[in-house]
Amino acid sequence: MTETSAPRPDPRLTAAIVASALFMQNLDSAAVTTALPAMAADMGVEPARLGVAITAYLVSLTVFIPVSGWVADRFGAKRVFMVAIAIFTLASILCGRATGVPEMIAARVFQGFGGAMMVPVARLLLLRQVRKEEMLSAMTWLTMPAMIGPISGPPLGGFLTDAFGWQSVFLINVPIGLLGLTLVAWKIEDIPPGDPGPPDVVGLVLIGLALALFMFGLETIGRGVVTAGIAEAALVLGLMFGWAAIRHCLRARRPALDLSLLRITTFNQGTLAGSLFRIGAGATPFLVPMLLQVGFGKTASAAGLVSFATALGALVMKPLARPILRRFGFRSVLIGTSALAAAGVAVAALFTPSWPLSAIFLLLAVGGLFRSLQFTALNTLSFADIPAHRLSAATSFSGTVQQLAPALGVVLATTSLEVSKSLAGHHVAEVPDFAAAFVVAALVVLASCPFFLRLAPDAGEEVSGHVRLAAKRAPAE
Repeated sequence: MTETSAPRPDPRLTAAIVASALFMQNLDSAAVTTALPAMAADMGVEPARLGVAITAYLVSLTVFIPVSGWVADRFGAKRVFMVAIAIFTLASILCGRATGVPEMIAARVFQGFGGAMMVPVARLLLLRQVRKEEMLSAMTWLTMPAMIGPISGPPLGGFLTDAFGWQSVFLINVPIGLLGLTLVAWKIEDIPPGDPGPPDVVGLVLIGLALALFMFGLETIGRGVVTAGIAEAALVLGLMFGWAAIRHCLRARRPALDLSLLRITTFNQGTLAGSLFRIGAGATPFLVPMLLQVGFGKTASAAGLVSFATALGALVMKPLARPILRRFGFRSVLIGTSALAAAGVAVAALFTPSWPLSAIFLLLAVGGLFRSLQFTALNTLSFADIPAHRLSAATSFSGTVQQLAPALGVVLATTSLEVSKSLAGHHVAEVPDFAAAFVVAALVVLASCPFFLRLAPDAGEEVSGHVRLAAKRAPAE
């Protein structure tokens, strides 16, 4: 009597379910940006300065992500994933009850801790169940449901803000979190915990201090929100701790961030070179709703309806990503979409109150097409050549860098606005200040192109299938 193996779980079902967590996080991020002017008015601060509510969350994500891989290996990925969803949901309630900026920052930091355990562990749950040839398809299934968050976030955030107040933007996460917990408990196969060894406590502390101090310095320098010299000292200390963290991680046996992964070319390019693209692209979700509300005087609902165009374009592109990458390969796609996405960001500098909202919507949607293709290519290429036993380390490393980039994007946007305001003598950001910020963001996106030129034409061929197609054609020729 032959022994039959248990049926392998469908990676598409796993991807769709774990994407519920990504949906909640992306919905929250997109909706909060739309609600920011109303939050600022309620708390009595200038809207651009409340960007700290976004960066506090993103920095918290970045600080805690390095430990996520170890925690998932030690306690079991499914269990950690469910606890993370519960923390994120509870923190959302605390955000909705915040009455001032300090309370909001504290709640967002707690929310970021939940997100740090949630997103990379979700990817880990999926990657451990797919073969290389299934990876691109699985990543598409993972990102498509998650993209519904950015699509519905801006209009939903605008509607909720106008109808029920900005607090409801956070409270909407409660039913979503409960649904996600139910689906994960019901359908996701458990991955038994292992013995990853002791965590790299020294490395985690050094990395956390470096990121927190550096981002605090960037967010506060030149803003007059802290005593003179504190922001500069934070930047210097952040760089010093960062240098110490790199030296430690290069020497440690089981480092908090495995820097040896950067020797894998596809991981290096997808993670580090892709960061420039993510930083520039990360500035636009902050700038667009702010421009429409602060610069054009539109309501939160109207700004939300226009802002979701980028995410709509991204969703349309998702099913096309696989055939495009199969036809052209990672290198050509990354180079081309970087240039096209940069143009899509730069064109927003031309927006004025006289532009019809339909024209702005259309241009944002087209820009979303190229950004979506780039993100899919980067996320897939990063893991194309990672051995199975190093997936935990790779997801932690990649997650840290990916979450730091949007935080830097928001800092890039707010700093550009502040510098432009200062040079023009404005007390409140005006349309020309937003135009300058869009140009700066576009240049950062474009700066990623030269790095992708270093990729080999056959980079990631096992995942994209591009070279295999070329090999099939060769005999006939």
